[in-house]
Amino acid sequence: MLSPSCLFMKGRNMTLRSKISANLHKLMIWPAIFLFTVFFIIPFFSGVGISLTDWNGFTTPDFIGLGNFARFFQDERALNALRITILFGLVSPILMNVFGLLYALLLDVGLHGSSLVRAIVYSPAVISSLIMGYIWMLIIKPETGVLPQLLQNLGLGSLYPDLLSDGGKAIWTIIVVNSWQYIGGSMIVYLAGLQTIPQELKDAGVVDGCGAVSGFFRITLPLLIPSIRINLILNLIGCFSVFDIIMALTSGGPGYSTESLSIFIYRMCYGSSTGYSTAVSLILFFLILVPVALSTWFLQKKEVEM
Repeated sequence: MLSPSCLFMKGRNMTLRSKISANLHKLMIWPAIFLFTVFFIIPFFSGVGISLTDWNGFTTPDFIGLGNFARFFQDERALNALRITILFGLVSPILMNVFGLLYALLLDVGLHGSSLVRAIVYSPAVISSLIMGYIWMLIIKPETGVLPQLLQNLGLGSLYPDLLSDGGKAIWTIIVVNSWQYIGGSMIVYLAGLQTIPQELKDAGVVDGCGAVSGFFRITLPLLIPSIRINLILNLIGCFSVFDIIMALTSGGPGYSTESLSIFIYRMCYGSSTGYSTAVSLILFFLILVPVALSTWFLQKKEVEM
């Protein structure tokens, strides 16, 4: 038989263990907070400090306040990069989501060979954007690409529109190529969302007189809002920070006509304008943050209303 003191110590140990078990989930958040602080908070505020200087990456920096930000809005090359980034960041996500949803709706029907189609559509998304850009360069490069050479051999060389030498055509070519590559990722997210919708809801809609179109807008689309939110966040972040596909296809050219903010930042940083490039990085950060936050808020509000 245990003595009273032993019973007391045993009970105390059990109480201690139960308290640790009950609060273990609170302790597990600290590694995440530590990593977030080390890899985001500290670099972010260090970047804010650098953006307020004229540091060139080598010499001692001098404080210039908001001079770098004022320089950005007076720099025509930077403003052009801003326009290209906004165009890319708004158009490409729309294409990815619209066509990704269309593919998902077709595959959700369960047609024969849908697994093969899903694999084919998704496969470009697993390839590096840089490699995909070089593949398309081999296909559409003026004069030496596969497509212009094929048209030339068929006596139709004059029909080739030269997609990369003109800045206006080049940016739309890049947008289409980038959207085509990542449509598969959006499709997979939408397909997962479609497969979670109970068949009973669809059947109830048919009983209530909903056709295919009205059933989609009244039943399917509202239940896909979580999938839309996921795709929009991923697509907006990826497209506003686009770099690889442009570098592979045009390197920002001809001239600077397809240069995005990410490429502009890269070139300024290695062009001895570290303070200026850091300021532009902060502008790009908030340029991404605003549409992501607004779209998340709007879709969250719609989800609650429905």
